Amino acid sequence: MAKKKQDKQPKAEINPNAHILGAGEVVNQRITDTLEVNYMPYAMSVIMSRAIPEIDGLKPAHRKLLYTMYKMGLLSGGRIKSANIVGRTMQLNPHGDAAIYDTMVRLSRGYEALLHPLVDSKGNFGKAYSRDMMWAASRYTEAKLEPICAELFGDIDKDTVDFVDNYDNTMKEPTLLPVSFPSVLVNNNTGIAVGMASSICSFNLNEICETTIELIKDPDFDVSENIKAPDFIGGGKIIYNREEMMNVINNGRGSIKVRAKYNYDKSNNCIDIYEIPPTTTAEAIIDKIIEKFKAGSLKEISDVRDETDKSGLKVTIDLKRGVDPEKLMLKLYKQTPLEDTFSCNFNVLIAGMPQVLGVKVLLEEWIAFRTECVRRRTYYDLQKAKNRLHLLQGLQKILLDIDKAIKIIRNTEEEKEVVTNLMIGFGIDEVQAEYVAEIKLRHLNREYILKHTKDIENLQESIKDMEDILAKGSRVKKIIISELQNVAKKYGKPRRSEIIYDAEIAEEETEAPVSNEPVHLFISQQGYFKKITPLSLRMSGEQKYKEGDSLLASHDTTNDVDLLFFSNKQQVYKSKADDFEFTKASVLGEYVPSKLDMEPDEVFSYMAVTKDYSGNMLFFFENGKVAKVEMSAYATKTNRKKLIKAYSDKSPLVAAMYVQQDIELVLISSAGRHLLFNTGSISAKTTKDTQGVSVFTLKKGQRLMTVRPYEEGEFAKPYRYRTKNLPSTGALLSAEDSGEQMSLL
Repeated sequence: MAKKKQDKQPKAEINPNAHILGAGEVVNQRITDTLEVNYMPYAMSVIMSRAIPEIDGLKPAHRKLLYTMYKMGLLSGGRIKSANIVGRTMQLNPHGDAAIYDTMVRLSRGYEALLHPLVDSKGNFGKAYSRDMMWAASRYTEAKLEPICAELFGDIDKDTVDFVDNYDNTMKEPTLLPVSFPSVLVNNNTGIAVGMASSICSFNLNEICETTIELIKDPDFDVSENIKAPDFIGGGKIIYNREEMMNVINNGRGSIKVRAKYNYDKSNNCIDIYEIPPTTTAEAIIDKIIEKFKAGSLKEISDVRDETDKSGLKVTIDLKRGVDPEKLMLKLYKQTPLEDTFSCNFNVLIAGMPQVLGVKVLLEEWIAFRTECVRRRTYYDLQKAKNRLHLLQGLQKILLDIDKAIKIIRNTEEEKEVVTNLMIGFGIDEVQAEYVAEIKLRHLNREYILKHTKDIENLQESIKDMEDILAKGSRVKKIIISELQNVAKKYGKPRRSEIIYDAEIAEEETEAPVSNEPVHLFISQQGYFKKITPLSLRMSGEQKYKEGDSLLASHDTTNDVDLLFFSNKQQVYKSKADDFEFTKASVLGEYVPSKLDMEPDEVFSYMAVTKDYSGNMLFFFENGKVAKVEMSAYATKTNRKKLIKAYSDKSPLVAAMYVQQDIELVLISSAGRHLLFNTGSISAKTTKDTQGVSVFTLKKGQRLMTVRPYEEGEFAKPYRYRTKNLPSTGALLSAEDSGEQMSLL
């Protein structure tokens, strides 16, 4: 029995897991330890090497692709097959050809996802605004680098950035690209990491470059002065909310509402949508419209279809007869992704650490990064120049006696002694002697040596200049500013996204019937408004006004008219006579700035009364210009209570006047000159804030003072004050008019 037990003992020692420490054992381990050991390295890898962009505005996948294309010589020349580029990129990016090609597609011009595309594409690359339009396989499409990529790779071979080994240690790749403009804010970038995400919207290149220049000149510069809002490749209308926008610009977090743009085709009774928010697609919009139609909330629509073609995006909505397109669009904005929100989270890797930064801090980080790039480039060029100068100084010494150099080389028995003998013979060091020894025999002539030694003086000047750049930070700043100006000049484009303000956003309204009974309207100089019935006015006594106040204008009209109150801030507040309560002549009336919620420092200037928005508004400015704006420019079918840019702000307003038809007016300057002016002599504009045309020629220091209607017969010789051509200097009052006019003034 003992023997049998001994025989079995060796079998027990043959355990397949015996060489693995702890194999087969159940061990209690804290979940936090497991996360720290196994999950945290993965999370950090995703954050550092995949999803979060760095200060050059690129993720590692973008950088590897673009650098590969740069090394393939695709910054110039023709396009090559995308499959070739993808295959070469796999030497740096081990994530597979599909992931690499997807990256290329999103950087391409054809895909239309970036404000400034980095890949010049040919073939079907899909569209960012389409969910179902897939791109062709890489073997069918072609690509090269866009010209703007020259700003990404400039001087990359001059030690401007660090290089590291690729994943298999066979090649070198840059850790960053030495971008010469803040590309991190010029192209939108989104990514989801582990426990954090990044969502950076795009800004206009011109605005970013100008802001960066101002920030270099003045570190306390307010970036919101230049950068009002983002700029998206798909255009659209950005709804400007100051508080939210300041949160995005200052803190790097917040949300931006974007509306689609549309045209109404009256002949076909349809709405054509041609720009949509960057966060949605044409298919998603159509699906939502169909869903709402089936639910019965969009009965005004008869059909919706996608008419996108080579000319661009187009979603067409057919309307039923009698439908107001503006009111329908208000419903669509509320119920569909035609108005959507872009959430901002400016999460960027700074020195390997993810940080959420506002626009100003991001630009400051980029300036610090670019400053280091310029200094490293300058230092690299300086060392090259010094080495070249050192060699040429040795060559200069040889020039003193070329025959001696030839004799030394000829009389040296062993080749390895040539350098040593030259060093001894001319008093030069080993590097210089090696350079001289390598010169071809045909170049050992005076002309060759003189031609090369002429560069010594230029090199010395260049070295002195580069040393000055390295010593003075102001020189580096000037270089960066110059580069930014060149980038803006070469690649800058006008804004694509329109900015609209909260005040301009129309809201849906359900209007109750308004009575059209006769009323008398009174407005005082200080902005007190009264609406009185004819009966009450007949029974009342004298009008009451605040001390120092007086009547500005009165109107006999009806209760259903529209009232336009113009303010000193170039804004107009729209209301209806029905919105005001009936009152009596014995009270002060309602204070218009309070009633209409004008801004604290805003003052009422003029009230226009209209029902059909016919006729014109006239604006008279101190600089002698007069603007004639069609009253229809202020008409809105929706309930917009406030319109901005109601008139020009280029010169102080002297007077405003609403006229149904052209009339004659008397304009009086501070110099006492009078001009008899017919409003029909200037044409009306549809642009509300037009600067107008020069009517009254004024000398330096003079200004337009008074505007009033002309009374027939008030001038003995009216032709003295009229003119055939505008602008005019007017005329001083004649002796026969001066007495009468003094009383009028």
